[in-house]
Amino acid sequence: MDAIVQDVDFQDETPHVEHSAPTSYRALMSPTAIELCGLTKALGGRTVLDGVNLTVLKGETLCIIGGSGAGKSVTLKHIVGLLKPDAGHILVDGINVTHARNGELEQARRKLGFLFQGAALLNSMSVFENVALPLREHERLPEAEIRRRVQEKLDLVSLGDAAHKMPSEISGGMKKRAGLARAIVRSPEIILYDEPTAGLDPVIGSTINDLILDMQKKLGVTSILVTHDMSSAFRVSNRIAMLLKGNIIKLGTPAEFRACDDPLVKQFIYGESEGPLTREKP
Repeated sequence: MDAIVQDVDFQDETPHVEHSAPTSYRALMSPTAIELCGLTKALGGRTVLDGVNLTVLKGETLCIIGGSGAGKSVTLKHIVGLLKPDAGHILVDGINVTHARNGELEQARRKLGFLFQGAALLNSMSVFENVALPLREHERLPEAEIRRRVQEKLDLVSLGDAAHKMPSEISGGMKKRAGLARAIVRSPEIILYDEPTAGLDPVIGSTINDLILDMQKKLGVTSILVTHDMSSAFRVSNRIAMLLKGNIIKLGTPAEFRACDDPLVKQFIYGESEGPLTREKP
């Protein structure tokens, strides 16, 4: 199946849709934050990514959607340099992280914050120490400055009173917020979110969506989310990319996805049990 990839004219007015992401696309007419160029990766003998090309602009929020095993999380791991592609390369603010040496890779990673799917807090450390960890590992700062920065970020995600608590003492939603505080404690320009609302009830999931929007508004960050949650994707994104069989089959605004008549796209975004995606499964 040929890939259906649409260019977005950011100067056009976007039709009204039910989501709260910024719609001033003139502000997104900016340099590239991340570029995937012919990204190809096979895992366990199966091609997960098959020549993926994707450009993410500075200041936008882009959601990557797709079924389980579509390569969403694998894409994030390539961006942060945890995986190396079999072919192609990734540019982070112009730095080729695929072939970067240690100094260049650290320079690129300095621009990135990563919210892991399960928050990935260390159970032996308090919330405060979990958030402080990147500063202690990568920065040379006096203790007073570390405490100031950590408290600032905890306040930003409404966890200022939970700094002393252990991960076992806080809820799933609070763990996600603590993970987000850790992801932004070094003031990154780009935040990567791996299934930020997974495992949360709708109310807490909505709170996380509000935080994602807040990060873009207050910090001006570029955001990439991978998610199965279409309500989240429609609410927070400026653009959405759908991965299927290692390729991006559609790229567009939430309004364009809602209006799309491609049966593959329609079945996924509306969660229909019958359709071509179901028939293609063994």
